Amino acid sequence: MAETPEKKIKHVAIIMDGNGRWAKQRGLPRSEGHKEGAKTVERVLKAAKAFDIEYITLYAFSTENWKRTKDEVSGLMSLLKEFLEGNLSFLKKNETRLRVIGRIDDLPYITRTVLKKVIKDTSHYTDRQLILALSYGGRAEIVDAVKKIATDVENKELSPEDIDEKLFSKYLYAPDVPDPDLMIRTSGEMRISNFLLWQLSYSELWVTDVLWPDFGEKDFEEAIKNYYKRERRHGGV
Repeated sequence: MAETPEKKIKHVAIIMDGNGRWAKQRGLPRSEGHKEGAKTVERVLKAAKAFDIEYITLYAFSTENWKRTKDEVSGLMSLLKEFLEGNLSFLKKNETRLRVIGRIDDLPYITRTVLKKVIKDTSHYTDRQLILALSYGGRAEIVDAVKKIATDVENKELSPEDIDEKLFSKYLYAPDVPDPDLMIRTSGEMRISNFLLWQLSYSELWVTDVLWPDFGEKDFEEAIKNYYKRERRHGGV
């Protein structure tokens, strides 16, 4: 189906689910599932470029993920560092800017250091953005926004009467990024898991049973084509 300016996808958000189940099915440790899942990101970015999608947001590590075992969390942080170091050239080649949303100060120092370097080295790109949600929770983002607003009201930089949805959005982690047109979740789970609670209000949802490590360019294409078949009313008739 041909794209129209009104329906053109600018932003796709993805809940990358199923790494653990992928590993379990193969009798492998969960860490192997996470490693395979990291490889999927490159495939998705290539597919997104082919569809001229400007923003891809990946739910990489939630605020709840800190509850996992110390070894798994440590492994995920190491994998994130390796992913960033290994994909910097890929991001540069594809002129993709890396950004992060979440409570970044929670991340280990070494991971944070590498993250900041890649963010800096890709900050001049404008056509495409990869946004990683790290130590991220939708409720936490809203709470953080409320705290900032409360501070500005207390400092008399803002009046309560000025607060509306448009103003509130400016206090979110990435206020310049448009809300997702489409949210994809792999592994078949029918929930949004505290992901972009404010931004997903009118996003189209697409859930697939495919586990994240097996998610390929054809799966991404299927989600995009499904989106273009839908009629989006945003509450209207």
